[in-house]
Amino acid sequence: MKNIFYGKIPIEKATALIQFQKRGLTQQLLHNLKYKGRKNISAFFGKWLGGELAEIPHYKSIDLVIPVPLHKQKLKKRGYNQVEGFGIEIAKSLGVPYKDDILLKISKTSSQVFKQRFSRFQLEEIFTIQNLNFIKNKHILLVDDIVTTGATLEKCGLQLLKCEGVKLSLATIAIA
Repeated sequence: MKNIFYGKIPIEKATALIQFQKRGLTQQLLHNLKYKGRKNISAFFGKWLGGELAEIPHYKSIDLVIPVPLHKQKLKKRGYNQVEGFGIEIAKSLGVPYKDDILLKISKTSSQVFKQRFSRFQLEEIFTIQNLNFIKNKHILLVDDIVTTGATLEKCGLQLLKCEGVKLSLATIAIA
């Protein structure tokens, strides 16, 4: 997964729990998580990956876990951020805070699912950060549900890396 971001943003470590298979079990699970209200799937994957990361020495330097945010309108419509349970359980396993109030989505965008590879990178400034002092000199684990082109994680990462001394690692449920 780290290769997706090579030369774009500096990443300490990057991992994905499972390989995404179109029309496979992974697609069904992520669809149920995002669109069918099955948010327990997120926590299940977070416990699984969190347990593994807790055994890897590099991840012991993580200071906090931050999720890729949803726009407030999408959050209100869906009722939850599909990566919340994933991030919370990883944070518990690593013994660090989970903070969903640092990185914010300020522009509403349409779903990335049906966009072509190039248009995913045409995202304007849609993310911002607040409470810069809280993340200064911290090693952040940024979490999301799936990485395809890496555009969303890259945009979020660029915002977080604006803060002095931030180191960034990534974890997703799946990689396409």
